[in-house]
Amino acid sequence: MAEDTLTFTEEDRETLAEPHNDALVVSFLLNNIQVKRVLVDPCSLANEIRLGVVEQLGLLDQIIPASRVLYCFNMTGEVAKGEITLPVDTSGTVQNTKFQFINGDIRYNALLGRQWIHNIRAVPSTLHQMIKFLTKDGITTIYGEQHATK
Repeated sequence: MAEDTLTFTEEDRETLAEPHNDALVVSFLLNNIQVKRVLVDPCSLANEIRLGVVEQLGLLDQIIPASRVLYCFNMTGEVAKGEITLPVDTSGTVQNTKFQFINGDIRYNALLGRQWIHNIRAVPSTLHQMIKFLTKDGITTIYGEQHATK
């Protein structure tokens, strides 16, 4: 198999708490601050972030007002109040990511949707609780945080 082929193996599952039916939850860095409880959701068309996270990071002045209805994250429509582009650092790979911000009470601090997954050309696996993607240095793996889904 070629070195740049993304695969998941049984060995990738060895560190998992079994049995599991967990969502894929990770952390990432924003301005050198770790943001925990980030849901990776290939179903979602948009990347979302809680207003409280943006506020804690002191980035409220970077929000661009925009009203947009988001679907699929909680099976109902949620109105986004604005958007913000932030440099998301995952395992040393930085990707400028546009987030819609919402002011609702959601379980996660942020949601990385299909847009982010496709931009970094990642392959997420809820079964293996990890994301793999290619960089110039080879395959990078982001491990899910199963404890954060409980």
